[in-house]
Amino acid sequence: MSRHNLRILLVEDHPFQLIALQILLNNHGLYRVTPALSAAEALAALERSDTPYDLLLCDQRLPDMSGIELIDIASQRALVRQAVLLSGLEPAKLLDIEHQALQNGIPLLGCLVKPLNTLELFQLMSCAPSDC
Repeated sequence: MSRHNLRILLVEDHPFQLIALQILLNNHGLYRVTPALSAAEALAALERSDTPYDLLLCDQRLPDMSGIELIDIASQRALVRQAVLLSGLEPAKLLDIEHQALQNGIPLLGCLVKPLNTLELFQLMSCAPSDC
């Protein structure tokens, strides 16, 4: 599937950052973006969808659950194909989260430090988790 046809669910609890991320994605040709301000809002969007989202782009620190928990729930329900976790956490903590996710079969492409660097995102999206 072409990168430009990806259906992305973008979850960020800070409205300004949510809008900024959506604009950033749009500026790189990604227009099929559904924004959500919380895990509950994201789960509702996932449940309404006829097909799984191609990518769940999710903040780790959400008010109603962690991003990795949301990704886990969405993948267990087959509502998302792959995910990328965004966070301001220190790299060592993100690496721990990433390793635990992969050990538990969560379809996490990787973790990216905020603010999002689209080049890093596209690099993650272009390879399988075991290759990167």
